[in-house]
Amino acid sequence: MRLVMTEPVERTDRPYARRWWALLVLCLSLLIIVMANTALTVAAPDMTKDLGLSSADLQWVIDGYTVPYAALMLLLGAIGDKYSRRGALVLGLVVFGGGAVFGYLADSSTTVITARAVMGVGAALIMPATLSLLAATFPRAERAKAITLWTATAGLAIAAGPVVAGALLRNHGWSSTFLINVPIAAVAIVGALVLVPPSKAGHHDRIDYVGGLLSVIWTGSLIYMIIEGPHFGWGAKAVSAAVVAGVGLAGFVFWELRHPRPILDVRRFAHRRFAGSNLAVALFFLAVFGAFYYLTQHLQFVLGYDALETGVRMLPLAGAVFAGSALTGWLTPRVGMKWTVSAGMVGGTTALALLTGVDAGSAYGDFVAPLIILGLAIGLALSPCTDAIMGAFPESELGVGGAVNDTSLELGGSLGIALLGSLLATSYGDHLADATAGSGLPASALGTAQDSVGAGYAVAQGIGEKAHRLGAQAARAKDPQQAAQLKQQAAELAAGARRMADAVGSAFSDAVAHTSLVGAVILGIGTILVAFLLPRREAAVAEVREEGREEARELADSAAD
Repeated sequence: MRLVMTEPVERTDRPYARRWWALLVLCLSLLIIVMANTALTVAAPDMTKDLGLSSADLQWVIDGYTVPYAALMLLLGAIGDKYSRRGALVLGLVVFGGGAVFGYLADSSTTVITARAVMGVGAALIMPATLSLLAATFPRAERAKAITLWTATAGLAIAAGPVVAGALLRNHGWSSTFLINVPIAAVAIVGALVLVPPSKAGHHDRIDYVGGLLSVIWTGSLIYMIIEGPHFGWGAKAVSAAVVAGVGLAGFVFWELRHPRPILDVRRFAHRRFAGSNLAVALFFLAVFGAFYYLTQHLQFVLGYDALETGVRMLPLAGAVFAGSALTGWLTPRVGMKWTVSAGMVGGTTALALLTGVDAGSAYGDFVAPLIILGLAIGLALSPCTDAIMGAFPESELGVGGAVNDTSLELGGSLGIALLGSLLATSYGDHLADATAGSGLPASALGTAQDSVGAGYAVAQGIGEKAHRLGAQAARAKDPQQAAQLKQQAAELAAGARRMADAVGSAFSDAVAHTSLVGAVILGIGTILVAFLLPRREAAVAEVREEGREEARELADSAAD
């Protein structure tokens, strides 16, 4: 047995014997790049206190990862196809691990954001490589099962990130959440060299670098606009980004339609199965990332769980993803992906609709059913969509196929956090203003409390600390009249602190309910669109055959050239 696998998978005349071990390496690589985002949600409060981050700083700490990640995937996927998919995976793991070390050593907002951006570049290499290597390594008969496990890993990572980060934060600082990625990346690098066979496209066509550059411009500008506009206002930066994104997208489509070997044949989006699958992935992650964003805050701030306790309470989501993935593996071959995906999206809509019942009296038990239903919905819908997207690309473009799937995922997730997060903040601020009307709370204190739920509880805590100080002064006062006055003031402030804390919790709960309603409406409308786009089983089979004929023609053209 060779220590390093050197025989390309394309040269073997039988399925690769250690393909399931290779899948484990690919899933491990996927695990850390998804956990890099979800772990940060529970580490953010400690990081904010330690580095003195503003709300804008914190937003870019989170999204500094997202912009290069989403913008570079298509181009880097194509480069991996041409030169080496395994090479792209290993290089991505090295870059990702290096960025994690940089993040561990960071001591300012600028260095943390830079480290996250470096990790995003690594993730842009890793993500499409995992899917393209999976598709190249597994025969078509087993590919759907392998993709199901890949999708289940993504669901596990969503819930595992807060658990791992919470456990580390019990005894270590926020920087430890960066360092945990380094040994995992090292194990994945060794596993990739030993267990994952090398793979690349069979042709030697030149890469469409102009199309790749245009894809970087329009995707990066769109993600920047999604982040900047809802959170910081539609000023010159957001509007300029929107213009660049629109012009870049138009230029990309025009160029790709005319290029003889485009980096992405945009005509694929005319196929209903392909277009419907991408729309379903984007909408699902809009709902999932948006809901995850505000549910973790509710569990931590309103219900008072620490980071580890919050992560543990998100685990029903991960377990349900595995159950849903197992169910879709049995169900999809029998009823077709149209019904499986539609059922998953109905389930996701139902989960968000259940969250509209959240109020100030809600306990953790009220979140269990929505989490389980949402996890089942993810498992049901996403595996068939990913399989359909990857199946639309020839073997020579598997990296591009993985990049398209992952870009849809990342665009949806970014939209979910930006749109639902912005709506949550606005709704929370409005509800808090209503709840504190007539309380005599200074306008400056109200403005601070409206910034975030954490800031709201900090204002309430500040009022409580002032009451405690007055109580201590009363205890030391020698004049009985002065002591009585101080005690009365302390009691009034203590009652005001409790009312403020109750108002913050109630306002945020109402905001969660309102945001969930909007999310349910968006996903519900999307469900109807996806159900319309996805062809019936017979039509889907015919469409797949037509795609196969197109692939054969492309291969024949390449051979002729």
